[in-house]
Amino acid sequence: METEAVEPGVRAGRREWLGLAVLIVPSMLAMIDLTVLFLALPKITVDLGANATQQLWISDVYGFLIAGFLVTMGTLGDRVGRRLVLLVGASAFAVLSVVAAYANSAEMLIVVRALMGIAGATIFPSTLAMINGMFKNPKQLGVAVAAWATALTGGAAIGPVVGGVLLHWFWWGSVFLIAVPVMALLLIAGPALLPNLKAPDTGRIDPLSVLLSLAAILPFIYGLKEVARTGWHLTPVLVSVAGIVFGLLFAMRQRSLASPLLDLRLFAIRAVSGALALGLLSAIIQGGASFFITQHLQLVRGLSPLSAGLWLLVPTLALVLGIFISMGLAQEVVKPAYILSVGAVIAAIGMVVLTQIGPASGLSTLIIGAVIVYVGGAPVGPMVSQIVVPSSPPEKAGSASALQSTAGELGLSLGIALLGSIGAAVYRGEISVPAPLAGTPEGDVASETVAGALTVAQNQPADVAGALVQSARSAFDNGMNAAAVVGAIAFLALALLPLVTLRHIRPFGAQEKEAKAAAEAKANIGKQPSGHDAPASAAID
Repeated sequence: METEAVEPGVRAGRREWLGLAVLIVPSMLAMIDLTVLFLALPKITVDLGANATQQLWISDVYGFLIAGFLVTMGTLGDRVGRRLVLLVGASAFAVLSVVAAYANSAEMLIVVRALMGIAGATIFPSTLAMINGMFKNPKQLGVAVAAWATALTGGAAIGPVVGGVLLHWFWWGSVFLIAVPVMALLLIAGPALLPNLKAPDTGRIDPLSVLLSLAAILPFIYGLKEVARTGWHLTPVLVSVAGIVFGLLFAMRQRSLASPLLDLRLFAIRAVSGALALGLLSAIIQGGASFFITQHLQLVRGLSPLSAGLWLLVPTLALVLGIFISMGLAQEVVKPAYILSVGAVIAAIGMVVLTQIGPASGLSTLIIGAVIVYVGGAPVGPMVSQIVVPSSPPEKAGSASALQSTAGELGLSLGIALLGSIGAAVYRGEISVPAPLAGTPEGDVASETVAGALTVAQNQPADVAGALVQSARSAFDNGMNAAAVVGAIAFLALALLPLVTLRHIRPFGAQEKEAKAAAEAKANIGKQPSGHDAPASAAID
């Protein structure tokens, strides 16, 4: 297979911009699939008879497998060709989406969602690495990466909206079928518009490294999810610890290989390690907040999926606006570190607003808090994307983009697990189960989650049901308040991270001016100047 070359410094033309559009849409769809089931899960539970454990796997196995295979797929794209990996993954994703839409059992849906996660893991690292290969002009690259990152961030936010609208008009399987035309577009237009870039002189993928990476990520996330669902019991804690042990073995293995699955030297680049840490920690807090917000709208406020989705449009639009404003400032005026730091403080203020949610608060309090949190977190996705891959060696573009995507995916899962466990602990401590249900299996279900309490209440006398629902919703809001307090403190601490690790990065537009000056100097003195080959987002003082 030959590698198509993209001439450095050449401005992108119509083919590249059309290729960008073809890459953005499936990337956004893959992110939508992470959150689209937030509102669809109750209907799926009823139709397929899923129990509590099956509900957890239906909701989370897709993200588990994406996170587990991102590094592998990113490295595979570097070695065999990013377009090839992307198109094969898109084909599988489309077929599996149809199968998921018509699944006739909870077990079948779990298996198909897991396979969709593996296919989806081909999309994120391949698309970002290809964008960095297609756009060599610094300013154009900044616009392209910002558009891609906006699509991903917006996709995660708009997933519940899409789910709510589709559920209003169609059955739950429709949330999966939307992938078919999107992936068809990629398969038709991709071969003509996308170069099959790959890294030269790469070795084979080490199967043991793949197994160790999966053994590290999957048990770790699963253990945390179980902690969020059932509390701090020994088994899920041991499972998470086992993941950490395998992670250490994975790191040791990478250090011993000439062609590692993950080049740990990337973490020695300050801009890469700092941006990845920021992306991971921010995703943790925002993932947990988004989970509580969507659950509150449907389970506490009792809104329909459509109504909940429409209300979520407000913070989603605020998120998109925040991205465009922050990226405009970072292009020419303000250092990214300062924007990211101020954004974290703004998000902390939004979390403080969410601590006021309760029986006496109106829906406006929730929406205002969500808007502030989303606006504060808006710069993170696009800026991290514009820092990590361009700051890495070109031959490691797939691995670097996989790391960035892994940080985001892992952060969302950790956020739901960590903040969710706080909320769950408060819920279990504060819910008051009515006497007729105390000590019964139904009472145990109601004590576990607010969704369980609402299900149990449907089969109880009016007075018992009313008392149970009121207590469950109040306990959920108290858990949400506690998680928001932790989130506010975490965001304030997070505001220091970019000032320490990313302060050396100048506004993203600075590199284009340097490139022009270098070209003029070359023309004038007839030789190549030094010191101007750093990527745009790694430009430093």
